[in-house]
Amino acid sequence: MATRRLWPGVGRLFTIGTMLGRGRRAYSASLAFAEVLRLPSNQRTKLVFPLQELQRFLVPGSNPDLHLKIFDPTLDDIARAESIFTASARNRIDYVSSAVRLDHAPDLRCPEGHTKKMNFFKVGRYFTLVDMPGYGYRAPEDFVDMVEDYLKERRNLMRTFLLVDSVVGIQKTDNIAIEMCEEFALPYVMVLTKIDKSSKGRLLKQVLQIQKFVDTETQGCFPQLFPVSAVTFSGIHLLRCFIADITGNLD
Repeated sequence: MATRRLWPGVGRLFTIGTMLGRGRRAYSASLAFAEVLRLPSNQRTKLVFPLQELQRFLVPGSNPDLHLKIFDPTLDDIARAESIFTASARNRIDYVSSAVRLDHAPDLRCPEGHTKKMNFFKVGRYFTLVDMPGYGYRAPEDFVDMVEDYLKERRNLMRTFLLVDSVVGIQKTDNIAIEMCEEFALPYVMVLTKIDKSSKGRLLKQVLQIQKFVDTETQGCFPQLFPVSAVTFSGIHLLRCFIADITGNLD
């Protein structure tokens, strides 16, 4: 099956399909982006630009760089991106296939013998999102070999999204995916999940620690972090807009 663009979901990316248009969505079900635009400015900022909201809690004079302006779309840009992630008769968002073995992945030649699923979600005519197996203590023994083959062979790979639990920060298991992306010189992004689970102070501490790690320990990671919540929908609109932008769909 030919596809225009593909992303792998390395690590905890099993929720990316839910956040980008499928499954339960607390805000999206009752709060379309047109309604978001009608919110008071402070509420809208909290929902759409969570890093800007966190910046208010910084100690005066500390001025750590959260790289807020690297990707700084307008509200009009975000509204345009939302149309890509809105299913309609002309813009279907479909579950395409599930590769139980890596050699079942569309258009990919690789050795036999891998057993975890990779799920493919086609977003209209724009791109395909790929949800890959998780890593860590529950990962299959052949996880590294399976993911390495996928990352090496995909010629239309645009970006890898690494989901990091914002409650606990970067763990040893997260370094498996980070080291893999760095070794292969793959551009990747850190998406910080579950930002609704912590107090603002604790969340800010984790964000600053992860930002320092990205700035000092990585070369291929996009400098700006994307904190999100699948419960409150905070940060999801901005992440969607980023995906639309890097795939050339906001031009």
